[in-house]
Amino acid sequence: MHAPITALWAGLLGILLLFLSGRVVNARNSEKILFGDGGNVVLQRHIRVHANFIEYVPLGLVLLLVLELNGASPRLLNLLGGSLLVARLLHAFGLSRSTGTSVGRFVGTVATWVVLTAESGLALYTYWAG
Repeated sequence: MHAPITALWAGLLGILLLFLSGRVVNARNSEKILFGDGGNVVLQRHIRVHANFIEYVPLGLVLLLVLELNGASPRLLNLLGGSLLVARLLHAFGLSRSTGTSVGRFVGTVATWVVLTAESGLALYTYWAG
């Protein structure tokens, strides 16, 4: 079995994860905080951006893979994968700049939820459609 479309989006999202992880490590090193956040607001934001990515992206990729293996159209798969990537970029950018409400954070969150809702609904449809 091959899943080249999921491979593309998993690879790109993996690179984004490494970037976000690097920001946490750099902030820890520069602030000399090896564990926790030490009450440092910048480190707290970097940790939350990274953690939020980890909370949503794995399920998005699993659902994308399920859809690809069940024969979903490449156009739909690329739309979902690309939307997830853009949503996570927007969220990371928005939350990195402010812990409050921001356009990037709001749109990124809503777009992530839309992608997960669509993927979940389509996965359930493929189950019931048999």
